[in-house]
Amino acid sequence: MSYRTILAVLDSEHNVAPVTEFAIQLARQFSAHIMALRAETLATIPLIAPMEIPDPTAIETLQRAAQEETRKIEAAFRQRAESSGVPFEFRSYVSTGGTSSEAVLELARTCDLIVARQNDAKAEADNSSDLETFILESGRPVLLLPHGSNRSLPVRRALIAWNGSKEAARAAFDALPFLQQAESVEIFSVDPPDMPRQNPELAGADLATALARHGVKVSIRTEENCQTSTSEAITARLADESVDLLIMGGYGHSRWWEMLFGGVTRSLLTSMTAFTLLSR
Repeated sequence: MSYRTILAVLDSEHNVAPVTEFAIQLARQFSAHIMALRAETLATIPLIAPMEIPDPTAIETLQRAAQEETRKIEAAFRQRAESSGVPFEFRSYVSTGGTSSEAVLELARTCDLIVARQNDAKAEADNSSDLETFILESGRPVLLLPHGSNRSLPVRRALIAWNGSKEAARAAFDALPFLQQAESVEIFSVDPPDMPRQNPELAGADLATALARHGVKVSIRTEENCQTSTSEAITARLADESVDLLIMGGYGHSRWWEMLFGGVTRSLLTSMTAFTLLSR
């Protein structure tokens, strides 16, 4: 198994350079093809009070600005990609749904790996909903780059956040190309629940055996009676072990549940310090 088609999500000028550079590194490592994506959202219709008549001038201004940003994004991507020597193409879509449009999701579902950058709370544009859409609807693994880090490939140390769920299982095997090349991989469980065939003390044992058959250098660590939240325990473990790549299932609860009550996925996405691969 390898990654042969990489979808690089270029959602803003600010993210073009880091996402493109990382995608090029991946393409070289796995002999992959880069498909750069720009999903432009049609401007919403401003209304003129009191008649609530659509303002065509405002619409045209907003759309021109979006088109200009797309042009700059494509130019910046092509300049870097053409000098890299890796195979690539650029796809641009315009719709009312942005990354939620069916055309964009259909494209994403044909790729081996989606690469995007974590939302930056200080940036003007908020791309968190776009990232959630890819995780929830694409059916493909999404690899997020932390906005405050200068980490680069290769991945030497990886951590699998394991809770026995189908999402976590899918993420673990979606990450096999990274795991097979890593120097060490840890399966990390926090207060693991009882499972039909194993007790908490053996959480992750069967997964470790399966991964070892693929040549993965794997170990197991379990924290029971943890005094912090699961997301805090994972974050601490990432720092303690200088982990390059976190692998976890995304959104075990529905998006609405996570929005209302919080969740491990949402908490980690706001404080991530390592590359993070999520599958659902």
